[in-house]
Amino acid sequence: MADKKNTKKSPNLRQKYNEMVVTGMMEQFNYKNVMEVPKVSHIAINMGIGDAKDNPKKLESAVQELTLISCQKPVVTKSRKDISNFKIRKGFPVGCKVTLRGNRMYDFMERLISIALPRTRDFRGLSFKSFDGGGNYSFGVKEQIIFTEINYDKIDSIRGMDISFITTAATDEESYHLLKLMGLPLRDKPVKQEEINEAA
Repeated sequence: MADKKNTKKSPNLRQKYNEMVVTGMMEQFNYKNVMEVPKVSHIAINMGIGDAKDNPKKLESAVQELTLISCQKPVVTKSRKDISNFKIRKGFPVGCKVTLRGNRMYDFMERLISIALPRTRDFRGLSFKSFDGGGNYSFGVKEQIIFTEINYDKIDSIRGMDISFITTAATDEESYHLLKLMGLPLRDKPVKQEEINEAA
């Protein structure tokens, strides 16, 4: 009998990374070894719920929705300190988050790229300016209903989330090309004048 672990199908995006992205990155940055090629190590999704302390059902709904979106049960996030302006005390629930790795990460990324983002209202691509200086990229989603796993008729409110791609890239430039090659719809960077002069 075949080992189930070996017969489990990997998401197409993992295959694309191994067969196309690695080659493209090595050509772009002249890496000497395949092991130098950066990769996405994990994806973090955070959903903040401003009125979670007053309405536990809102938090429960957020947890259920994020579970459907990520295919993994989130953990509840709590305030690390008192925030008097919002009447929030340390330890109060303020949202939920999930960290995806391996096949679940690739599966989520594939659904995000091919299905969810194209359903975003007036979508014109993701900003290339949202890198953190260390090769990681984050952006916000305003409505959870862009994910087909969410039934619009069953939600109690529209809520957004922050999605972060944590990579092993040493620079934002490497991370930009990595995510671009993987299919994330990042807007093209404007060509610098010195690059135009070099090409002339």
